[in-house]
Amino acid sequence: MLLAALSTLGPFSIDTFLPAMRAIGDSLAAGPVAIQQALTVYLFFYGLMMLWHGAISDAVGRRPVVLVTTFLFALASIGCALSTDLTALLIFRALQGICGGAGLIVGRAIIRDRLEGAAAQKLMSQVTMLFSLSPAIAPVVGGWLFGAFGWHSIFVFMALIGAGLFVASLAALPETLPPPARHKLAAKTLLSNYWQVLKKPEFDLLALAVSFNFAGFFLYIPSAPVFLIQHLKLSPQSFLWMFGPAVGGMMFGAYLSGRLAGRRSAREMVTFGYTLMFAAASANLVYHLFFPPALPWSVLPLALYTVGMSLVAPTITLALMDQFPHLRGTVSSMQGFTQTMLSSLTAGVISPLVWGSPATLAAAMFAFLVVGFTMRTLFRRRLARINK
Repeated sequence: MLLAALSTLGPFSIDTFLPAMRAIGDSLAAGPVAIQQALTVYLFFYGLMMLWHGAISDAVGRRPVVLVTTFLFALASIGCALSTDLTALLIFRALQGICGGAGLIVGRAIIRDRLEGAAAQKLMSQVTMLFSLSPAIAPVVGGWLFGAFGWHSIFVFMALIGAGLFVASLAALPETLPPPARHKLAAKTLLSNYWQVLKKPEFDLLALAVSFNFAGFFLYIPSAPVFLIQHLKLSPQSFLWMFGPAVGGMMFGAYLSGRLAGRRSAREMVTFGYTLMFAAASANLVYHLFFPPALPWSVLPLALYTVGMSLVAPTITLALMDQFPHLRGTVSSMQGFTQTMLSSLTAGVISPLVWGSPATLAAAMFAFLVVGFTMRTLFRRRLARINK
């Protein structure tokens, strides 16, 4: 429960303020494109620091990284609430991004420190299932807070989450990496570790596969205000119409992954997951090419897509970390960095280009999925050549 809660900082920082984006922009005299950078800046620093969270935890231990980042996240959230112009907001959003990904990255490493094989996959799936609740809850909570108390209250809420997780981690989070297993925290060592991971094609292909799979869904998150309010004619308090089915799909996919762990091979689960994602992306594209956007047909494909995505992700994540058993924190960081940098590009560039119509959004989802599947196929072919 604690690992799942720590992993929620990232999605809460992304999704909670989405219903209030227009109002925040009006309050700070920032247009729609300018206020969109509050999301892009967060994602950029979120991904950049992912390169360091895992590596630092490999050097100083898991617990200190979690304690420092949750404390600083709370302070950064207070800074966002007190911001009076866009520049100040972007600075504190950057600090939120620097801290927001530590719980997710270090949590993965903690799981692999403690467990092996099917047991690790089950716990990874359980954490994913609980973590998946946050994208559904966050915009609903944000919409309620915005309607009741104004946009500043959203960041006060984030500060309370950060402070609560700091206290909970201080009281209950164990250290899972003993001093003899730690690596020296030196620039040369870190760069050597990064290069060791990055130069392995098998890592690159799998990391890109997970990242592009996720991007197929993620492009709907920064597009949510346009997709829901402009295309589906819903209110800012109706974000659950999109996030509810999508997150329900994530939870069900994570549940299936945990149930099938040890009963089906990793390859079978990944293949099944891709089958579901292609069915969802195809249905989404065909519907919006021939029919106007409408509930529930415009959001049901997101639910099926996220079921497949959640079946694929835990299996590939464990396969990535098992390539480097002595550098699990670094591998988790590199994977997180790859995924978040692509998400940042998607939020800042791709989504604004395609959110003009549901059909172009659906086409972009399908294109991202094709690239992700291609990366996984290239990995399988390379592995087959190596094992000959």
